[in-house]
Amino acid sequence: MINKSLKFVFIFAVVLWCTSFSVLASNQIDGIRVWPSPENTRIVFDLSETPEYTYFSLTKPNRLVIDFKNSVNKVDLARLAKNDKRILKIRSSKPKSKGGTRIVMELASAYQLTVFPLLPAGQYGDRLVVDLIDKRPTAKTEVKPIKAITANNNAKRDIVVAIVAGHGGEDPGSIGPRGTYEKQVTLSIAKRLAKLINQKKGLQAKLVRTGDYYLNHNRKTRLARQYRADLLISIHADAFTSPKPWGASVLVQDPRRANSEFAKWIANRQKESELLGGAGETIKKTKDKNLALTLADMKKEHTMASSYEFAEHAVSQLKKVTKMHKKKPEAMSLAVLKSSDIPSVLIETGFISNPKEERNLNSGKHQQKLANAIYLAVHNYFIDSPPAGTLYASIGYKKHKVSRGESLSLLAKRYNVSVGQIKSANNLRSSTVRIGQTLKIPRAE
Repeated sequence: MINKSLKFVFIFAVVLWCTSFSVLASNQIDGIRVWPSPENTRIVFDLSETPEYTYFSLTKPNRLVIDFKNSVNKVDLARLAKNDKRILKIRSSKPKSKGGTRIVMELASAYQLTVFPLLPAGQYGDRLVVDLIDKRPTAKTEVKPIKAITANNNAKRDIVVAIVAGHGGEDPGSIGPRGTYEKQVTLSIAKRLAKLINQKKGLQAKLVRTGDYYLNHNRKTRLARQYRADLLISIHADAFTSPKPWGASVLVQDPRRANSEFAKWIANRQKESELLGGAGETIKKTKDKNLALTLADMKKEHTMASSYEFAEHAVSQLKKVTKMHKKKPEAMSLAVLKSSDIPSVLIETGFISNPKEERNLNSGKHQQKLANAIYLAVHNYFIDSPPAGTLYASIGYKKHKVSRGESLSLLAKRYNVSVGQIKSANNLRSSTVRIGQTLKIPRAE
């Protein structure tokens, strides 16, 4: 009887201890995700509840120590940092207080540090995010000068196309019915597009995101400027709550959003003049506010018109290889398209939420068709509207629609070419032209 009583007391004590520990350690670290990128590493702690935490840094050697209150770690830390150059090791240590968890990151160097919690959103619960940021960003040193092409002893620069693969890292984007992540589809199409562009003489592609990591929208546009991009293309896959919608769309910046961003730049023109293209120095230095406003507004309007012109080329090519959800370019307020100095479009390659399109978007063959269509849009757009000083500006033709009162001699003088060159380019036997006729005008040497 005494033995049975002792056994009962022992079991009760064990249960009580376990219960008290679970109450004490009310939060769980269920996952730790490490996302390296060229300029920073993001570490995301997935937790069962809102984290209570403190952190501090140590030197000699460099370490970051995070103390989670009332928590228990459920993650194997052994191999978390194997693919990251900034974190040498992640390990646990004796917690600061009873019932807590101490995580120690052994670091390769000293980094700028950002630590912040995130509330549950979508598929994710409570999180704690740690960003280790290089004190000297490597992106500027990685930006290679734009190569020049020599033609008739005159240097002709490449046209630069910045390609943004949407989402990345801890941001998967939309997720298809079969579990396809948008971030994977967009990166695959972006790489295929970049390869096609780089194979064309006179064009150069710059991938803004080259791997599975996250970049905020401001960083994307800053990188595009560092690359001196003539065009920015952001690749995405659409989604909806219903599986029925399908088809591609091409989006440009909404004029209201563009005007809002423009007002911010003008208000701070001393600092932001480099964002306004060739007139930037004049905009910065002039004391005439009206002149600054006029020059900047002209640049903005040119950028928006160019964005829409390329978007029309993109729709024209995409509809040959896939169904279009929107038959014309559509204006939307999008952060990645806010630049006033770089023509920018966002291409939704299809609805990943539609089972059939999810299969297509996972198909290498379909991805290649989409990439080829976008490449042809890039080529055709720059043949029509090449930037000055580029190889494309010295080849091909401009298009001109004949208006009342115009003649071949008048057009030849305007475009600095001969009447014979215009007749040859258009297979004309006479010098007669009609109103509304579209002529190909050779590029002037």
